[in-house]
This record gives sequence, structure tokens and C-alpha cells, in this order.
Amino acid sequence: MRLKQRPEDFVVTESWRFDDDPQGPWRVYLMDKQKLTTFEAVERICSRFKVPRAEVSYCGLKDKQGRTTQLVAVKGREVDLQDTDLRLKLMGRCRHPLSAKNTTSNRFAVTVRDLSGDDVAKLPAAVAEVQRLGVINYFDSQRFGPLKHGQGFIVKELMRGDFETALKNVIAHPSELDASGDARVKRFWKENWGDWTRHNPNPGAEKYEAVIKWLKKNPDDFRGAMLRTEPRWRALQVFTYQSWLWNEGVRQFLRDVVGIQRLASIRYQAGSLVFPRELDGETARRLDRMTFPLLGPDSTFTDPQVEKAAMAPLLREEMTLASLTVPKTPEIHFDHEERPLLSHPGRLTVGDTRPDDLNEGRFKVNVAFTLPPGAYATLVVKRLFWWTLEPGARKKEEAVERALAAIPRPKKTQQQMHTERKETGFLARKKAAKAAKQTARDAEVAAARARSKPKRR
Repeated sequence: MRLKQRPEDFVVTESWRFDDDPQGPWRVYLMDKQKLTTFEAVERICSRFKVPRAEVSYCGLKDKQGRTTQLVAVKGREVDLQDTDLRLKLMGRCRHPLSAKNTTSNRFAVTVRDLSGDDVAKLPAAVAEVQRLGVINYFDSQRFGPLKHGQGFIVKELMRGDFETALKNVIAHPSELDASGDARVKRFWKENWGDWTRHNPNPGAEKYEAVIKWLKKNPDDFRGAMLRTEPRWRALQVFTYQSWLWNEGVRQFLRDVVGIQRLASIRYQAGSLVFPRELDGETARRLDRMTFPLLGPDSTFTDPQVEKAAMAPLLREEMTLASLTVPKTPEIHFDHEERPLLSHPGRLTVGDTRPDDLNEGRFKVNVAFTLPPGAYATLVVKRLFWWTLEPGARKKEEAVERALAAIPRPKKTQQQMHTERKETGFLARKKAAKAAKQTARDAEVAAARARSKPKRR
């Protein structure tokens, strides 16, 4: 299974509401973007129109790998942006900045590629399971970009009080997977760490201008420099680690409550996730109405099983709830929050199976559904095709292909090859084409005769 081979393979449309106020200071735009994160899109708006980041608000974060539409609001001025990958359309004005509360749902249209015939045959049963049981509301790989780029959990360095290492991971840790200008900016600071008087000549260096300006005046105050990063970005670093703790806690909870034998496992950026494939009625009802905590230092529990599972990943890291703080930095903090354990894809539809134009000999299928804010569409698709993402699934498929290739094929006789060439070779194809043309001409003649035949009165 492959996702997002083309931007148009993953389309997200945000459903929203806001109170239109012709005198409101915030101008609300419908933002249409592709191959850009929400942060990157907002950064372009701020840079192009010299808008402070605090004067741009939005409902939520949308995926980079795809085409998405969402609301964005700019305070105090009108902007017009019509780039090929980022377009704005004025929708009205409002009195308050946008937030997640303005999003009602998201509609997804996903093209799933590189499927085998067996994958397609298994799909109806998987759809029935999702409709019956829902999907565990994990955070998917997109949430864990710093792991993909080798930065780890930046907030863990902050929790240890190592602000310099954390800042290095932010502005001086170029990813091998990143060929953008931002990687060149980070490479410059990696090579010139500590020499804050140097001018970074690479486009995009202004993104870290506030941080570098602080370090020029206060070269040893890495904590103060970290606080010059964008507040919403800092909050996301906290939430990324919370999300991993949530995933790990829920995985442990399902193993304890559902049992390993009734769980399917899939790979993702931060390890593996498990999903129930069958549940008894009582357990299904319990999971359906449950929430599971995003941990903070003030978290409390009423369910012993939830407490045991939620604390398990912290214990593995030799931490407690009290560890979820950043020393002497109340600006960066963990907040307890309850997240629904399950999401239920609405209006789930599966299109016809078709040959995959990007993967020869394979199939593709279109899947569409609606999710509430905060739920991950990629997880729904992964749950539908879970067997393709099992640990070791690729090796199993390759082993089957090798076994099939190793099966001895009976050799064809000269007479068999001669007969096959007569049926499928060049002359046979020419003969078939000639016959098709003759059939078409005969049909035209018959139609002409029918038209010229006198009608009965």
C-alpha cells in the first residue's frame, strides 16, 4: 500500500463556522495549499506581507503531503496571495482569532495505491470492522516529524534543563531528508555555532532572526533564545511528546483489556500501534465512550487500568508526572487533556478498483470519509489495509514472490509456441484489427440502410 504518491491523492476539505462581523479586525480567508505544512504556509504569508506571526490565526494543522483547504485569519489588513501552491480567498471578517473551535469536521478523499488483488479482496471485511468498531484515535506519523529528521523529542532536552542542546536541534540540526533552504540555514549555524555575529546568507534565515538577535546580546542565555521561537511551535513540541505518551499508553491499555490475540499491529514513525479486530459487546461499549489522558503534572485518574497503562511509558523512561515540567520556564508547560479513545469515520465510501497508473501490475482504490477535528485520516486508511503494514509484511510479500518465481514452469513445445504466436503475434493482431474495421463498416452500412428504408404509415 502507498499513500500520497501525488498531491491530488490526498485531498482534505475543512468544514468550518465563524461569526461574520463586517467590522471585525480579523479578515478570514479560505487557504488552499499543497505540499506545504500549515506552519510553512503561515510563514510565507507573514514574510510576504510583513505580518507578525501573532496576527495570523488558523483552526488547526493540515498535512503537508496533499492538497488541503482550511481557514486562516489575518489581523488588521487585507492580503492577496495566488501562488501555484498557496492561494487565499477572502471569506469575511470576524471579531476574534480563529482556533480549533471553528472547525466542525474534515472530509478526506484518499487514493490508495500499490495494492494487490489479495489486498482488494480483503478490503470489504476491513471496512465492516471499521464501521462496527471505529478506529483507535492515535496520533499518526505526521505528529512525529522531529523523529523522522533525527531531532528526537526536543522538549525532553528542555525538561532536563539542557536548553543549548534543544536549541541546536531547532536551528542547527539539518536533516538529511530535507533539501530545502531551511536545511542550508541550519547547516550554516551548525558550522558556526556560537559565532552569533556571523551573517547567515541563506534565504529563509530570517525565520530565526529573533533567536540570533537575542544570542548576539546574550550569548550564553539559551533558555531566553528558546523563548524567542514561535509560541505555537513551542507548544507543538510539548504536544508531540504528549502524543507519543498517549499512543504508548493506549497501546498498553488495549493489550491489557482486549488481549494480544485480538489485536492487529502496524508500523508507524514512532514504533508500532495496535487495533482491535474483534470485541465483545461490553468491551466495545466501554471503549466507545472512553477518553484517555494526555498527561500533565496535575493529571489524576479514576480508572486503575487507565492509570497503570498511562503511567507505563513514563516509568520506562524513569520519569513521573512531576517530570513533565521545564525548569524555571512556565512559558513551556504540559496541560492535562482528555482525548476520545475512538474515532468513527462518517460517510465512509469505497470506490471501484482500477489499475494503478503509477505502479505497473497493481491496483488503486479511492476511499472517502469524514472525521472530527484532531483525528488522523491516514490512520483510517492504515486500519483499512492493516495487513500491508504489519511488522515484517514487506518481507512476507517478497518471500511469496520469490516462492512463486521459483516454481518450475513446464517448457513449451515448438508446436505450442507456434500456435501461441499465431494467436497473439503481430499477424494475429493485424488480422484482428482488420476484422474490427470490417465489423464497424458493416454496422455503418446496416445503419444507413435502416435510415433509408421507407417508414410504414
